Amino acid sequence: MLEHGAAPPATQQPESDPPVGGLGARLMRRKPVERLVAEGGQGEGGSLRRSMGVWQLTMISIGATLGTGIFVVLGEAVPDAGPAVVVSFVIAGLTALFSALSYAELAGTIPVSGSSYSYAYATMGELIAWVCGWCLILEYGVSVAAVAVGWGEYLNELLDGAFGVTIPDALAAPPGDGGIFNLPGLLVVLLAMAFLLGGARESARANAIMVGVKIAALVLFCAVAFTGIRAGNYTPFMPLGMAGVSAAGATLFFSYIGFDAASTAGEEARNPQRDLPRAIMFSLVIVTALYCLVAAVAVGALPWQRFSGSEAALASIMKDVTGQSFWAVLLAAGAVVAIASVVLTVLYGQTRILFAMSRDGLVPKVFSTVHARTGVPRANTVIVSLFCGVLAAAVPLGQLADATSIGTLFAFALVNIAVIVLRRTRPAMARTFRVPLSPLFPLIGFALCLWMMGSLRAVTWVVFGGWMAVGLVLYFGYGMRRSRLATAEK
Repeated sequence: MLEHGAAPPATQQPESDPPVGGLGARLMRRKPVERLVAEGGQGEGGSLRRSMGVWQLTMISIGATLGTGIFVVLGEAVPDAGPAVVVSFVIAGLTALFSALSYAELAGTIPVSGSSYSYAYATMGELIAWVCGWCLILEYGVSVAAVAVGWGEYLNELLDGAFGVTIPDALAAPPGDGGIFNLPGLLVVLLAMAFLLGGARESARANAIMVGVKIAALVLFCAVAFTGIRAGNYTPFMPLGMAGVSAAGATLFFSYIGFDAASTAGEEARNPQRDLPRAIMFSLVIVTALYCLVAAVAVGALPWQRFSGSEAALASIMKDVTGQSFWAVLLAAGAVVAIASVVLTVLYGQTRILFAMSRDGLVPKVFSTVHARTGVPRANTVIVSLFCGVLAAAVPLGQLADATSIGTLFAFALVNIAVIVLRRTRPAMARTFRVPLSPLFPLIGFALCLWMMGSLRAVTWVVFGGWMAVGLVLYFGYGMRRSRLATAEK
């Protein structure tokens, strides 16, 4: 439910922090919403620039979401659901919707960088905020590297189809996967870094162009593949029953990860209270509609049994329908652009999360140092880009990439709880968007996240546990003592 009015009433009193005391009180200290908002955009040596409107914010979320999901995961989900994969996309979209509603409310109420990290800091305390931020670092950082690796694979497909050449395996795969160094993975991250160093407005423009290209590629696929639809391919509609549809829905949920990317741009939006909720909801609706349309056309043009083992199902369908490789090459080109935009927007989100954590003193201040001329956290961008680029180039991600999913779901779960907490502790605060039927919808979103987490493999939980252990060591060894809330208490 949308409301007018972006700022809290002037007479409203800010919430109070827990009293200074023992370890428990220090771990639960909260950063008041008013302070979070007042510090918005401020970094060491300069400020972020408010240059984005609702269009650019929506494109950021679409750019971070629409990519590998539809180009790769579709081929994995169809063998489970059959033609009913369209229903699976709807189920996955509804699952994401409950968390999206909570993100929309908090993004409009606390319009700052940091996404769920900042929301947790304002509602559940510093330790939970650190855990949430550490999960986001896992989600964004490792996923940038994983997506970059996928970009290299599509680039090879494009080169092979267009010119009959490919990048040698030694330079197209990391050690352990048959190569020495994944050069394309490193290059796409460095390219994204170059755009980000140019400024948020310039990066948003480049992303908007890339999003337009990949939407056009998917619309082109639908137009060409539509001519190959056969009614018999839709029967039986649900060959493996509802269990198959649900299993495919769990797989496809991860195609929606990224819709929250707009919330990381809270301090560079011109009117964040109004535009952030709209961008989050618009992007989810657009992505879901595209997913369902592409899936419906794909299973109509190719018998569902033939999707098994296909990592480039859409390109194969284009080639089968037309009998020409030209269309498959064109779609591969669209996939290269699509995945590049995911790298750009997710890398952007990672730098802004670290910016917020650094400003709060939980990580070194180099991550919140802003270049006076460009308004960009340059050192932050270079450090994160080089880390992700080397990870993509030299490390076979394998099951480690699955850990991004559990980190994302954990952050989503906390956002749903944060809505309930803020409603109870600050009921009079002005909100430009309200989750309907609260606390029911946030509780449903929380439960769905836990269900998804429970469906992940044991090895993913082991990796996640190890990552959390490292994070807690860093927090107690550095963040808890260097926190700006801690230094203010002395």
